[in-house]
Amino acid sequence: MARTNPFTFFQQVRSEVAKVVWPTRNETLISTGMVLVMVTLASLFFLAADQVIAFFVGLILSIG
Repeated sequence: MARTNPFTFFQQVRSEVAKVVWPTRNETLISTGMVLVMVTLASLFFLAADQVIAFFVGLILSIG
């Protein structure tokens, strides 16, 4: 594989970084809010599932 000199490498890096489309502040805030809502919903779901499973395991183990 041919080696690229550092100057050419950094020129290529700059040109690739210039192509990146960064999200706006509003898009970042909306995405962050959606992630927090989904994490909260997932944690509540797994809390409820864990409680139901614990109840049935306790019920089964208390029979014997």
